[in-house]
Amino acid sequence: MNVIIANEQQQILSNLDIDIIKTITGSYDAREIVDMFKDFFFNKMILDVTAIKGYENADNYLALAQQLDPDKIILFIPENNKQLCTSMFLSKIISFGIYNFTTNIDGIKYLIQRPNTYADVENLQHMARPVVVSENSNMAPNTVSKVIGFRSITDCAGSTTLIYMLKKELESAMNATVLAIEVGKRDFVFFNEKNMISTTKEDLKDIITQNTQAQVILVDLNAYPHDEVCQEVFYLVEPSIIKLNKAIRREPNVFNRIRNKNVILTKSLLSNKDIADFELESNIKVFYNMPPLDERQRNGAINDFLGRIGLISSMSSSSNSGRVFGLFRR
Repeated sequence: MNVIIANEQQQILSNLDIDIIKTITGSYDAREIVDMFKDFFFNKMILDVTAIKGYENADNYLALAQQLDPDKIILFIPENNKQLCTSMFLSKIISFGIYNFTTNIDGIKYLIQRPNTYADVENLQHMARPVVVSENSNMAPNTVSKVIGFRSITDCAGSTTLIYMLKKELESAMNATVLAIEVGKRDFVFFNEKNMISTTKEDLKDIITQNTQAQVILVDLNAYPHDEVCQEVFYLVEPSIIKLNKAIRREPNVFNRIRNKNVILTKSLLSNKDIADFELESNIKVFYNMPPLDERQRNGAINDFLGRIGLISSMSSSSNSGRVFGLFRR
């Protein structure tokens, strides 16, 4: 059972369809909230931050984190609050051990079922620090704050692995911050890599807006219905007979939808002739033919692709030989 502490956002929270054991309304000092609930058993506390006196001061949340279980607290933050919806404010909250916060009802439901760990929010702490771009960066001109999306057309087209490998290669080539975001799933956590986060479709725009310090933001759009949050979108197609036929059966006009779009063939072993035949039959143009990827090893195709879309220079593509994947060898 859950508890709700509401104030200015009481009407919004009244639409929250969850099991509730107790609801209080008003404005309270953080220590008053602690006294009310420190001996009270509950599953999650949904806390409208406007119910905390001085809620725009991050230090006022420390008592909650110290005297209640921070893993049980979900902060409900007013949408578009320019002081709270910032990496600086959230970084302070995270440092107290509070990892669950959102600006909408669906986000609350998501966090009740799938609470964040530090790995999910670590990037916000990194983003709160000044980013220093190396003078020797190999980033091509005019690519700062580039937001690139990836959407799978066939099932399991490899977007997670592709984004991970693109991120690692970009960080090595650019010597700058690259952020990866997935929507509605939690696959990134298994890479144990900073600056890879999971979010809800309702929070995606806010996350992108809050992290403009990143040179490049890579977004897995598979659970997000719109492309306009990205400056460029690539559509992933695994060209196996089974995957293609499944996609066509599910959506007969699927190839019409991605005609004149940037299409990447993934996990592909097709020859140039095979690709030409595929383009003729599907009436789409293939932007890039990506071979099967092993996330433990660097792959020249990743570097070549990044050079082709202008994110790294050709000099970087040919000369960058440093290790990218930590303990793993190339």
